[in-house]
Amino acid sequence: MIASVSAPTERTVLEALRPIIDPDFRKSIVDLGFVKGIRIEGSHVAFKIELTTPACPVKEEFARQAREAVSALDGVDAVEVEMTANTRGSRPAQKDGVLPGVSNVIAVASGKGGVGKSTVSVNLALALRKTGATVGLLDIDVYGPSIPLMLGVHGRPEVTEERKIVPKRAHDLAVMSIGFLADEKAPVIWRGPMVHGIVQQFLSDVSWGSLDYLVLDLPPGTGDAALTLTQSAPLSGAVIVTTPQEVALIDARKGLKMFERVNVPVLGIVENMSYFVCPTCDTKHALFGEGGGERAAAELGVDLLVRIPLQPDVVVSGDEGRPTVLAHPDSAAAHAFKDLAGVVARKLAVLSTEQLTVLESAIEWSSDSAQ
Repeated sequence: MIASVSAPTERTVLEALRPIIDPDFRKSIVDLGFVKGIRIEGSHVAFKIELTTPACPVKEEFARQAREAVSALDGVDAVEVEMTANTRGSRPAQKDGVLPGVSNVIAVASGKGGVGKSTVSVNLALALRKTGATVGLLDIDVYGPSIPLMLGVHGRPEVTEERKIVPKRAHDLAVMSIGFLADEKAPVIWRGPMVHGIVQQFLSDVSWGSLDYLVLDLPPGTGDAALTLTQSAPLSGAVIVTTPQEVALIDARKGLKMFERVNVPVLGIVENMSYFVCPTCDTKHALFGEGGGERAAAELGVDLLVRIPLQPDVVVSGDEGRPTVLAHPDSAAAHAFKDLAGVVARKLAVLSTEQLTVLESAIEWSSDSAQ
C-alpha cells in the first residue's frame, strides 16, 4: 500500500518560512508580513517576498533559503519565489508638503571641502538605482556644482506650463543642479537671501515625481545653503563624508552637530580615500593616515558605514561623466559604494519602521484615552 502524501497548505508554507530572520529587524519574514500572495496548484507553490527596499543586500539569500525551506515540504515538487520591494518612507511628518512624491531624502554632507563628497553622492545615487530603486540627485552645492560634469549632462532644464522645473536625466537618474542654471565659466556670487531662495525653489518648484530616494549633495561646511536645506527639506537621514586624517574628527563633529540641531538622524560616516592598493604588489597603503573616520564615528556615537579606497579611475571616470559604479563596476571602490547603498537603504527602512511603531502607539494611546 502506497502512503498518501499530504498536499501543502498556506499554513505549512508559512511555517516553513518562519525560521528565516531579517538581520536588520531581527524578526521572521513571516511575522514582518514580507510573505505575500501564496499560490498552491497541486505540487507547485509560488509566493512573493516583499522587502522594504530593493537595495536589500540579502535578498538573494532570502530567495535561496525560502526556496529550500518550501521545497523540503511533503508534496512540493516546484517552488517559485518572486522578490519584490515596497520602499518604506522615512521623513518628518511636519514636512509632508515638501517633496511629496519622495519616500526618502538623504543628505550627503562634509565638514570641509576636498573630501570627495560629490563623488560619494553620485556613486551612492547610482548604486541605489542599480538595485531597481527610483532615484533622484539634487546638487545643492551652490558655490561649486560638479554633478553636471560628473554625470556628463548639461543644458538648461525644461519648464512646464505650470512653471515646474523638469529634472534632467542622466544614467536613469533624475538630476537637478544649480550648474544647469548658472554660467559654467563664471563664478557664482550669491548672498545669503539669494542662496535661501534657490534652495527653496529646488525643493518646491522641481517636478521630481515619485522617487524611492532623493540624494542631496550639500555644499561643504555649515553655511547658509546647508542650514537652509536642513531646516527646510524633509530629510530622512544624513551621511557625513570624511577622510582618514585626524583633522577629520573636528570637521565631522561640525556636520553632525548641524544635523542634531534640526533633529535629522545621522546614518553614519563614510571614510573616503581610506587607502591605496598598489597595483603591482596588492599592498594597502594609508596615504593620508588612518583611523580618522573610525575615531570620529566612535567619539560621535555613529556608525562607520564604509571605507572607500583611493582609486585613480574614480577621478578619471567622474571627469568623463561615467562614475566608477558604472565604468568600473567590479573595482574595490564600486563595491564599497554598493555596500554603502545597501547599508543606507537598510538603516532608512529600520527608521521608517520605528517611526511607524511610534505613530501606532500614539494612535492607540489616544484611542484608549478617549474611552
